[in-house]
Amino acid sequence: MLTSLNAANAYSAAKGAVAPGQPAPAVQALSNAAEDFAAEMGKVDQVATGTMTGQIETQRLVQTLAEAEVAMETVVAIRDKVVEAYQEILRMPV
Repeated sequence: MLTSLNAANAYSAAKGAVAPGQPAPAVQALSNAAEDFAAEMGKVDQVATGTMTGQIETQRLVQTLAEAEVAMETVVAIRDKVVEAYQEILRMPV
């Protein structure tokens, strides 16, 4: 027989199972990668502005752009893998 005390205890036990906690390591890694990418793009903007004003050498701009290109290629590769995994999930029979 289900009593109110049993129901309250079951609710208390289940509440901890669905409560938000630490994100999964993969989610945390993806979040860190996104923050690093945003920082890299911000660095490109700063260096480009500095080069236009004559405060930073052109060589540093070229180097920063090359680093940004590698970062962009990495982000696109990750995006492609996520889309591919999502499409694979959609193809699974229910």
